[in-house]
Amino acid sequence: MVLNRDEILKVLGLIIEPDLKKDIVSANLIDTLEIIDGKVKLRVLISNPAMHARKRMSEAINFNLKREFSENLIVDLEVAGMSSESKSTFRKILPEVKNIIAIASGKGGVGKSTATVNIAAGLTKLGHRVGIVDADIYGPSIPTMLDVFDKKPDMIDIDGVPKINPVLSYGIKILSIGFFTEQDSAVVWRGPMASKALTQMFTDAYWGELDYLLIDLPPGTGDIHLSLVQTVPLDGAIIVSTPQEVALADARRAINMFNLDSINIPVIGLMENMSWFTPEELPENKYYIFGRDGAKNLALGMGVPFLGHIPLIQSVRESADVGRPAVFQEKTMISNLFDKLVVNLVEQIDLSKEKNKKNVN
Repeated sequence: MVLNRDEILKVLGLIIEPDLKKDIVSANLIDTLEIIDGKVKLRVLISNPAMHARKRMSEAINFNLKREFSENLIVDLEVAGMSSESKSTFRKILPEVKNIIAIASGKGGVGKSTATVNIAAGLTKLGHRVGIVDADIYGPSIPTMLDVFDKKPDMIDIDGVPKINPVLSYGIKILSIGFFTEQDSAVVWRGPMASKALTQMFTDAYWGELDYLLIDLPPGTGDIHLSLVQTVPLDGAIIVSTPQEVALADARRAINMFNLDSINIPVIGLMENMSWFTPEELPENKYYIFGRDGAKNLALGMGVPFLGHIPLIQSVRESADVGRPAVFQEKTMISNLFDKLVVNLVEQIDLSKEKNKKNVN
């Protein structure tokens, strides 16, 4: 049997990528196609990196090729998730958002939401258009930290379709499950309900044009995280950790989760929170309560950019409690540290996207 490249592509052109609604040939999803000694070596990209989606695509390709050519045809096939840059080309959800970044931590209580709020506020100081999705379904804290806990989003008509209009605070657009529940009520939802609620904050909301949309994830590596990467075309993830070993072990798991072939989201960087404590009466002293440079060393060991240290300072907690991000403080040490971290973050996001472009090309 003599195999012809054009004939193989003709068969592959009958197979539809379910999320993109286009055939895998015209969508440029054929990454590799080689014919060697009567065997077909093939690498195909798909939008959804989940194992069940890759298995269905693999079965469809094998079935169609063997039906057309021979049951004995040997197909060396790899089905892989698309890169973030490739996904953005086909972006249906949030097409006007330039960068979608998840902020995660393996462990709770490390200051992930505080980091999210101050990074968002720091980006607005640089003139960027910013939004936050509070995806911490069971413990939403963003409304309190941005002083909108008593607000409710209204509805807006977009081309005849009703959409949720995010709440605005300090120039930041915000959606949180906290807007749709009573402040003191426990959210008791099973995984599918929580995942559906999260999805609606992207698909049923009007975000408009944004430079950055930050997603404050719940701690851990569970259903919410998997639903997110299957629904939203993430451009990268930031990991937050304290320097202590218990938190670092969970941060390591979070980094490994985003690096899985089935998820394949670039880790933009790792930031260390609660790095040291300086008493007001001893301004020159630093006490490394949770250990020293643990997150920095982890980043170095795992080949992840280190974004910066944020010390344990009372004013950060006070700012969060009153709903005004610490980064807005006038020329303080903490605002300067957050400003530097945000500038570093923007550089790392740009570098990551440039690297993805080269990999795609």
